[in-house]
Amino acid sequence: MESLRMIENWPVPTAAAAVVRADGTLAGSYGPTGHRFPLASVTKPLAAYAALVAVEEGAVELDEPAGPEGSTVRHLLAHTSGLAFDEHRPAAAPGNRRLYSNAGFEVLGDHIAKATDIPFPEYLRQAVLEPLGMTATELPGSPAKDGVSTVDDLVRFAAELQAPRLLAAETLAEATSVVHPGLTGVLPGYGHQRPNDWGLGFEIRDGKSPHWTGASSSPRTFGHFGQSGTFLWVDPDARAACVALTDRAFGPWAIEVWPTLTDAILAELG
Repeated sequence: MESLRMIENWPVPTAAAAVVRADGTLAGSYGPTGHRFPLASVTKPLAAYAALVAVEEGAVELDEPAGPEGSTVRHLLAHTSGLAFDEHRPAAAPGNRRLYSNAGFEVLGDHIAKATDIPFPEYLRQAVLEPLGMTATELPGSPAKDGVSTVDDLVRFAAELQAPRLLAAETLAEATSVVHPGLTGVLPGYGHQRPNDWGLGFEIRDGKSPHWTGASSSPRTFGHFGQSGTFLWVDPDARAACVALTDRAFGPWAIEVWPTLTDAILAELG
């Protein structure tokens, strides 16, 4: 794909990107796709997927208590538990606001580890990484932000998100639909969004503006970006997904170039 060459001009030391179609075929890739990058919050969709496998296995239930008083596994996945951003303290009542929370995903990881008697990084490996052949991916720390992976590996995950084999299609559909609709909140790096819609571990584009995806991205687009300069989106209407990893922290440069790349990819896909 010619559009992927745009990453050559990004103001970053290293960048790699790829586009994978809904049928699992690679539409194109560019850069060192085998290079391992810190994912930052692109870790969260991987952790969420492992949590959904745990739900399907019967290890946990979406509506069982987890986290602060009144919170459930569903609340933790949807950033509505009320937990603060990086502190294990409630800052709101569960279900009232969309408080983006690393702490919530850490509580979720601990909850699943306790329920399965398997450390969460190992559970993620067994439930998601190994079955998908993601051999270069690991979680050395927090399920909120400490994943390390390659574009090659995340292409496998992006293909799974378009044609699930590890989850029932209905489970993925629920995870990529709005949970607790209408809640306002801050999208890190982009300010207040009304509404700030999320699914279970996946941010949903809807009509958000400004946004890190493209102006031509469909409202059904879902995914995540990370503060380490990384993103993964899936656009069901375009029947394609894109992964881009860099080694420069998110900032104004990303706000400028990411949507331009996305729009160029969508135009090329036709």
